[in-house]
Amino acid sequence: MDILLNDGYESPTDVYRNAVTLLRDCGCEFMIGGGFAISFYTGIHRDTKDLDIFCQPKDYPQLLKCFADNGYRVELTDSRWLAKVFKGDHFIDIIFDTVNGICRVDESWLDHAEEGDFFGVTAPFMAPEELIWCKSYVQNRERNDSADINHMFLKTGHRLDWERLLQHLDAHWHLLLAQLLIFQFVYPSDYRCIVPDWLFQELMKRASAQYELPPSVEKVCRGPLIDQTQYEVDIKEWNYKSYTIKTV
Repeated sequence: MDILLNDGYESPTDVYRNAVTLLRDCGCEFMIGGGFAISFYTGIHRDTKDLDIFCQPKDYPQLLKCFADNGYRVELTDSRWLAKVFKGDHFIDIIFDTVNGICRVDESWLDHAEEGDFFGVTAPFMAPEELIWCKSYVQNRERNDSADINHMFLKTGHRLDWERLLQHLDAHWHLLLAQLLIFQFVYPSDYRCIVPDWLFQELMKRASAQYELPPSVEKVCRGPLIDQTQYEVDIKEWNYKSYTIKTV
């Protein structure tokens, strides 16, 4: 519960609601992601340290200008994927890609976003498919989003566009198969009525076919795509080549 500590105090709820209202008033194109999107789709409420706002790379300067012109402090934290907005002790992440360079926001994300209530303000939330796609690459020691994905499967799986999710993860389909197996383990009574049979059979067929192929000639480690710290030893000491993403 937000408590008014003194005159002029803005609770996190105040800051985030006002920020979203400001973006709408400025005509910015954006979506709410992160913990608030998980709450929107699953009903799971948890304390979150910030608000995640997603936008296309071409649009983040407009969002930052909108905030800067209205008294917020702004920071371009990493021009490849992240900016930040500060108001008092609270901050907002402006995200237009993922740290591994894979999930770059484009127009299709906005097309599939879902309108919903955000503390009394109507706002667009990232679609479940994009939310799951982004979270599939968060498997760090300090933070692992596998449970979030399982809850998304459980609560939105009956209406998920599984074909679109597979398209997103097609190049890294192993991650989707691994997550589906974890989902099967966690929810043995729900799995069969949520995950399409065609999807599971397709991914299992791909996994089986891997054993009919020769091993990779190059010693490549794709671990840094899902954890940027724990696989440093593979690259720096064990002579594995880092798996890098080429962006245009």
